[in-house]
Amino acid sequence: MERPDKAALNALQPPEFRNESSLASTLKTLLFFTALMITVPIGLYFTTKSYIFEGALGMSNRDSYFYAAIVAVVAVHVVLALFVYVAWNEGSRQWREGKQD
Repeated sequence: MERPDKAALNALQPPEFRNESSLASTLKTLLFFTALMITVPIGLYFTTKSYIFEGALGMSNRDSYFYAAIVAVVAVHVVLALFVYVAWNEGSRQWREGKQD
């Protein structure tokens, strides 16, 4: 028995259902990256400050604040870049599926 592909099943669904599905997917993506945006930079800041810069490298308290902040800012930019990449690919996928109708 052959399984129909996703595009064929998507074409059989009413447009309202497809919009709800894409909206739920978009919301999940947004919530995931919101959680990443909060936890990753803060976690990296305190982890690198305590364990890497003060612990392993033996830096002073003042210097470790500065370098840990740089790590946190880089982490914010990485998370933002990942979000843009995922959102771009998700949008183009939904656009391609919409064009097949």
